[in-house]
Amino acid sequence: MRGLIVIVHGTVDSVAELPQFLTNIRRGHPPSPELLAEVTRRYQAIGGRSPLNDITRELTTKLGAALGLPARACGRLFAPTPREAIRGLVADVGGALTELVVLPLAQHSASIYVEAVREAALAEVGDGVRVLGPSNWGRHAGLSAAFAARVDDALRGLSDAELAATTVIFSAHSLPVAVVRAGDPYEAECRASAAAIEARLARAPGRAVVCFQSQGMSAGPGGRPVEWMGPDLRAAFEEARAAGHTRVVVAPVGFLADHVEILYDLDIEARAWASELSLQFSRTASLNADDALVEVLVDVARALTAPPTPPRTPGGA
Repeated sequence: MRGLIVIVHGTVDSVAELPQFLTNIRRGHPPSPELLAEVTRRYQAIGGRSPLNDITRELTTKLGAALGLPARACGRLFAPTPREAIRGLVADVGGALTELVVLPLAQHSASIYVEAVREAALAEVGDGVRVLGPSNWGRHAGLSAAFAARVDDALRGLSDAELAATTVIFSAHSLPVAVVRAGDPYEAECRASAAAIEARLARAPGRAVVCFQSQGMSAGPGGRPVEWMGPDLRAAFEEARAAGHTRVVVAPVGFLADHVEILYDLDIEARAWASELSLQFSRTASLNADDALVEVLVDVARALTAPPTPPRTPGGA
């Protein structure tokens, strides 16, 4: 029997879980007191918890219903883990699980998430379960259209003059530069996705740029600083100001749902930077568990499970 796993990066439901969460992110290295205090402050600033787990559960329920599959949500780096989700699915189907469809809620890094589920399945149930997962799906036409609609909503009502003085900033999470230099396609995928979204906008802003936000706060091995992908948000704001623009619209198209990188890094920290630079600031609404995202993910899942098209015979119709 087939089951569905929806996997996200992971987050905590309370600040009490942050030490373990940060240890997981840091591959078993506990956070420094300073790092823990700063991350705790950010979570407290958004109400003490991220909405990501609730959103993921809602999305998983919708996807399971749309696909007619038993479905479980999990986090790559925090509970519920992929192994726990698989264990739950096995119980749901009375032990008859033979195939797992994986939908990673990380459109530009899908393979990492699929592999996490594949490893968990091998550890939990052995090699008798087939794991199906997509490659990067950030340029799916439906996803580009959904993001473009959010940007159009943010630009609606602006006069032509106001639009001409507006910079739209397509943002995604930054990664260490070393990852990209090692051949990871993440940056190219993000830029191609942003270009596809920009091409669908109903009205063109004065400028549209890509930036990489939420750089990590930890040092690298031996305490050496880590070089992160840029430009960052602050630099993008300064460039908008230097271009004579008066408004920035941040479209965090590298993310699908609200979490601390949206609700703190953008709505609090970036908004304050914009104010310092006398820029009007707005952010596009996240897709969260919207039906538009459900439709895209259903299409991604069905492409994984569709029977192969038989080859045409020579001379056939």
